[in-house]
Amino acid sequence: MEELKEEEKGKLENSIAEGMDSSGEEQPPVGDKTALVTIIGRPSAGKSTFLNTASGEPVSIVSAIPQTTRNAIRGIVNTSLGQLVFVDTPGYHDSEKKMNLRMRNIVADQLENSDLILYIIDSTRTCAEEERLITALLEKHQKKIVVAINKIDEKNSMKESARKFVSSHLSEIPKEKILEISAKNDEGINDVLKALYDLAPVAPHLYSEEFYTDQEVDFRIAEVIREQAINRLDKEIPHCVYVKIADMEMRTPTKMWCRAFLCVETESQKGIVIGKGASMIKTIRVESIKALRKIFDYKIDLDLQVKVEKGWRQKDGVLDRILR
Repeated sequence: MEELKEEEKGKLENSIAEGMDSSGEEQPPVGDKTALVTIIGRPSAGKSTFLNTASGEPVSIVSAIPQTTRNAIRGIVNTSLGQLVFVDTPGYHDSEKKMNLRMRNIVADQLENSDLILYIIDSTRTCAEEERLITALLEKHQKKIVVAINKIDEKNSMKESARKFVSSHLSEIPKEKILEISAKNDEGINDVLKALYDLAPVAPHLYSEEFYTDQEVDFRIAEVIREQAINRLDKEIPHCVYVKIADMEMRTPTKMWCRAFLCVETESQKGIVIGKGASMIKTIRVESIKALRKIFDYKIDLDLQVKVEKGWRQKDGVLDRILR
């Protein structure tokens, strides 16, 4: 993105800060415990759903398509017990592709730097090789781990099998720190939070109490656009898309103008994203504006276009820009 003028950047940061707590309700004092919590799990384990449910706000992309989270995304939970700063990491899986290797490095770095770890397991899938890769990473961190066995509401849930897997591969984790949840239905979330608070140290808060995320404005807009795109595109197209914010400007105190590009790798992909009679790109734009209106306390006029950047997933410059 082109560099914003300092004055405009300040306006944007102030606007998002003022809109962080949209409930309008007076909240109880935040407790004195604080912890940075890394969320880890396989793709589609429900990490982003947990984060959004716990935060009470749409912080991270939720999609039926695996591997849609590309960055370490923070969601902040403030309660009378304290502040938990969650980091939603990309789904951890075995792949030698350059972009996936970069995302795995993001996960490993977050584990080392976190105070606590929340390991989310999809109980509808057999715990196999990719799950063993994760437990190998977690073995040296067992004293700071809480496990959430997710999707227990599903008919094909194998929660007992998942529990046995954890006890076998991470034997130092106490049974009371292995919990069962349905992130989608908001079941068991408070039990997980309580278990994390039990392990959290007393420490100064990392963020002001009105914040539920530390994402910058341009990143939030880009992620909303990408979510609206990937949930409407088929097959491999979602993984070939990234969003480039070219320009942003607060034109009035209640209205922002933003130019963004949905970038793909081939001309054929561009045609699919645009759609017949530009129907797909129009839908993505309109739905993005609706979603952004729920996040920000000002209107966003979105100029959304599609362009081709051949082989962007193999270019370090692009990966440096979008994998934060």
